Amino acid sequence: MSHAMINYPHVASMVFDTPLYATPTLVQAVRSVLEPRLLGRVTDLPETLGQNQGLPKGPAMAHDPEEREMHNLKVVGRLAIIPVHGVLVARRGQINGACEEILSYERLRTQINAALKHELVEEIVLDFHTGGGQAMGCKELADFIRASTTVKPITALVNFAAYSAGYFLAAACSRIVASPTAGVGSIGVIIETYEVSRMEEAMGITFNTYFRGDHKNDLTPHAPITDQAEQEINLKLDNAYAMFTESVAEYRGLAVADVIATQARLYDPEAALSARLIDEIAPAQDALDSIAQAYAGSSSRSSQSSRSIRAQARALDASCRL
Repeated sequence: MSHAMINYPHVASMVFDTPLYATPTLVQAVRSVLEPRLLGRVTDLPETLGQNQGLPKGPAMAHDPEEREMHNLKVVGRLAIIPVHGVLVARRGQINGACEEILSYERLRTQINAALKHELVEEIVLDFHTGGGQAMGCKELADFIRASTTVKPITALVNFAAYSAGYFLAAACSRIVASPTAGVGSIGVIIETYEVSRMEEAMGITFNTYFRGDHKNDLTPHAPITDQAEQEINLKLDNAYAMFTESVAEYRGLAVADVIATQARLYDPEAALSARLIDEIAPAQDALDSIAQAYAGSSSRSSQSSRSIRAQARALDASCRL
């Protein structure tokens, strides 16, 4: 059996029947890859679509993930620049070619932690270009980013999109700078179900399902959705939406009502600045130059100070994993 077939149920479960902090456009983009395969029109999946794809092979795999990220960290001057691009998911994975790249919250946390402990890094810049992704794992990473800002400043550079889960993470940073043509917002949650019962009926296919537990078969694709399942979906939506809006309000110093009033709108930079969703508008390179200039000419931190920061980062990482 191919890796694609092994990972197919895992990938489908990341898209359907689960809360997503994602724009409808992103959901459609991922669905366009999965839908033909769900309907049996295509039997393969892109080779890079899988939980463990995109990881280094060979000797590098033997190293601690944080050590590997420390080695691969892009450090310019005193800045660590970490890309936050593509579809955001809870665990490692990658989609290339037919869809979009994937970045896991798990890997992003490891990269940030490596930058926190890096002796030459004074500030972390998260470079955003994402339409969002899974709700699962997003809050935990956002809170980790927020706590990390007490160790080193973390700037969110929106170049060019930080929507939904992307904005959730950006809001947790010390500040947000958006390029003039960027977009932010989409503070909302979406769940999409998949149902093929009428197609199966037309094909003469019947699935007989036996189960225990009233909710075990709530979201089966082989039958129309039930009132009970819809109630469960709405409960998940309410909980995920409250978590998103309340967290953004806390991070940005806004009233929850003001965040809800955005109604998942996509904001251009001027409107976002007026709504206090961002702090500054500047071309990406200008923003990086400005941040770097603040550290230009400064001597490296004393070894004692560096040890202190590494200790803070280790303590933060340990506390956030409890």
